[in-house]
Amino acid sequence: MVLSNDMAALIGFGCEAVLYGAYCIIFLTSSHILLRRKRNHKFRDPLVWVNTLLFLTCTAHFALEFNHFYVTLSSTGVAGYANETKKLFGADLLISLADLFGDAVLIYRCWLVWGRSWWVTILPALTSIAGFACIMELLHLLLSINPDAPTAPASIVPLGIAGYVLPMCTNVFVTALIAARVWWIARASREYSDISSSSQTVYRAISIVIESGALYLVVQITFVVLFSMGHPAQAILAVIAVQVYGIAPTLIIIRVGLGYAADNTTINTQTRMNWKRPSMYRPSRSQYTSHTTGFSTTAAGTDVELVDTDTLEDRKKFAVAV
Repeated sequence: MVLSNDMAALIGFGCEAVLYGAYCIIFLTSSHILLRRKRNHKFRDPLVWVNTLLFLTCTAHFALEFNHFYVTLSSTGVAGYANETKKLFGADLLISLADLFGDAVLIYRCWLVWGRSWWVTILPALTSIAGFACIMELLHLLLSINPDAPTAPASIVPLGIAGYVLPMCTNVFVTALIAARVWWIARASREYSDISSSSQTVYRAISIVIESGALYLVVQITFVVLFSMGHPAQAILAVIAVQVYGIAPTLIIIRVGLGYAADNTTINTQTRMNWKRPSMYRPSRSQYTSHTTGFSTTAAGTDVELVDTDTLEDRKKFAVAV
């Protein structure tokens, strides 16, 4: 049996409904974690606002899809269900907007991990914005060429591929930057002290970032392949992707947040990294003291200060950048 565009769109809506239900639970959990961690300045944290905007965008997309599902099936039935409408064009716009907000969450974390350096965020920010611009132009061309077509005409498929590949490159690049920076910090700290619990925490943080990025990457690659082929199954992946754009970065918040409770009961001492300006000399090993009193190290021109974080609140500060 050949999968039709209409049936693929119906299957996609069912999958999105399930994922949106899961995303609601994930978002509420992440919001609780963020607001608990930022009790004094909860509304000043950009992550709180971007996380909320991302959820609202995914919610708006599901609302438009649900409206299309209810109205179309009650009026015309399954036939023509996959055809584009003005409201579905709005839903397509929200897909790329959710992707943009998801990239913003990752770029913000990358900015924190790299010592609030704006230089490291320029390239991923440009690729993310460029991808969004390509999709906007794609939708404009669709409205001009064939606004009712369930799939994009072959003449503008390359533009759509660029619009989806560029954000994917952003995700891969930012994930690699975060993982590399955290690994470098762990390597620099191990050079001058034996902090096994800290190393375990750092490598767990790396795995969290990579696993969440892999979820996004698998869905995005599959969608790009189906989109380039013009396969009807792209309608399934398109609506699944918009919820994954929200779920993937939000899972990082939850997994780090759940790590607070686990660390509180299983690990007595953690470490927090604070970045300072490079010093003009390299201290000798004898100048370092136990990590419970704090020490500084210079590696690759950057000073890393590791201070005692025996309290749960200090562990939370360390995890903000992860």
